[in-house]
Amino acid sequence: PIAITCFTRGLDIRKEKADVLCPGGCPLEEFSVFGNIVYASVSSICGAAVHRGVISISGGPVRVYSLPGRENYSSVDANGIRSQTLSRWSASFTVTKGKSSTQEATGQAVSTARPQTGKRLKKTPEKKTGNKDCKADIAFLIDGSFNIGQRRFNLQKNFVGKVALMLGIGTEGPHVGLVQASEHPKIEFYLKNFTSAKDVLFAIKEVGFRGGNSNTGKALKHTAQKFFTVDTGMRKGIPKVVVVFIDGWPSDDIEEAGIVAREFGVNVFIVSVAKPIPEELGMVQDVAFVDKAVCRNNGFFSYHMPNWFGTTKYVKPLVQKLCSHEQMMCSKTCYNSVNIAFLIDGSSSVGDSNFRLMLEFVSNIAKAFEISDIGAKIAAVQFTYDQRTEFSFTDYSTKENVLAVIRSIRYMSGGTATGDAISFTVRNVFGPVRDSPNKNFLVIVTDGQSYDDVRGPAAAAHDAGITIFSVGVAWAPLDDLKDMASKPKESHAFFTREFTGLQPIVSDIIRGICRDFLESQQ
Repeated sequence: PIAITCFTRGLDIRKEKADVLCPGGCPLEEFSVFGNIVYASVSSICGAAVHRGVISISGGPVRVYSLPGRENYSSVDANGIRSQTLSRWSASFTVTKGKSSTQEATGQAVSTARPQTGKRLKKTPEKKTGNKDCKADIAFLIDGSFNIGQRRFNLQKNFVGKVALMLGIGTEGPHVGLVQASEHPKIEFYLKNFTSAKDVLFAIKEVGFRGGNSNTGKALKHTAQKFFTVDTGMRKGIPKVVVVFIDGWPSDDIEEAGIVAREFGVNVFIVSVAKPIPEELGMVQDVAFVDKAVCRNNGFFSYHMPNWFGTTKYVKPLVQKLCSHEQMMCSKTCYNSVNIAFLIDGSSSVGDSNFRLMLEFVSNIAKAFEISDIGAKIAAVQFTYDQRTEFSFTDYSTKENVLAVIRSIRYMSGGTATGDAISFTVRNVFGPVRDSPNKNFLVIVTDGQSYDDVRGPAAAAHDAGITIFSVGVAWAPLDDLKDMASKPKESHAFFTREFTGLQPIVSDIIRGICRDFLESQQ
């Protein structure tokens, strides 16, 4: 048998039948496997062999048989590996147990995309993190109709490949998938299928021309509804983008599809190529289709190229748009575009067990939001006569970390100076994120009378664009709560006699934040 590496793929073995020897100790989580029993040729041979149970993680001989391509490769959990789905690939293979040999897997390995060298353990190209400054989940919706024709279809694929390459695809950077619009839309591959630019380029190259009408509206609607799911690789808190390529004009209604996409929080970009000539305008259902389909009609979401020739100069400007996540207006929701600081009363009258109930209240609000480095951000300050920043907006960028640190906050005990605490929070917590595109909220939880003035500091916070929700428990005076709360006071000030009464207020605060966020976007 030929000794191969953990990452040798079916397409690297150019024989109808071959005996190979897989090494031991391959990392299961790094295997790329597509299908079950019959695997797409882009799959790792050793990964497929472990998945099928032909060998264990300790390696061994495998016989590989080449097979024709398939339309669908299923996802199956087996032997510690979850294979992935793939809608189409040009070649396949299957594996059976190979003949035993005294040859060791340390022999000369067949040359692959990830050669077995001394550096391989340090450098794994397939696991590159990618461009962290360009976090987006992108679907390229290409035109596969008779309108574009085979030749221009290939030029279109070439352009999309260049865009994909420049984006900096990687595990922590942008992820991309591809949908072809024709008579019926077809998802060619999903976000989760490939996380390296090289594999994406290969997959784009393999896509075949389908023909039929350019039912772009139908394809856009299908993409908005079916493409972006957690199962297919969508990441929470990261902008969802569909880049729609239209050669000439769509043959169906694209406006309604644009509305559906916006409802699903999808940012629609239209890349129009070769606008209809005057004689063709009579065939266009709606001349203003671009403005009606895009995420926002502000010029940012539309892009025009005169034809498919000499398109290299258009790659970089389009990539810059796709990486401007702060301008992705349609994926901005109250759940991923807010900064929420909690001002927590740690005074002696609260007591340790009630303080835990306050932390649970804070956790349950934080839990509802999509916390990430480009999404929602959470901070917390505990106060008595003094103030202590428990964590700032920039300290933690995952929900798990935020919830863990909230649980670990230690009870201070002392007096109650709520006014000073508000001023401290505005200055030290909101000050550093003054230029953030997120909307700012402050949730104050207190159980008693403040020894200082709250009205002045609260007014200064309102003037700084911070919306305040005040939540009082037990002895907290209603006048203080109303003085601190934003207008209208009745929907921003809450009171409960018991600390156990905090839990029902959680949904009121979340709804209030979303309502205020939506009003600020009008």
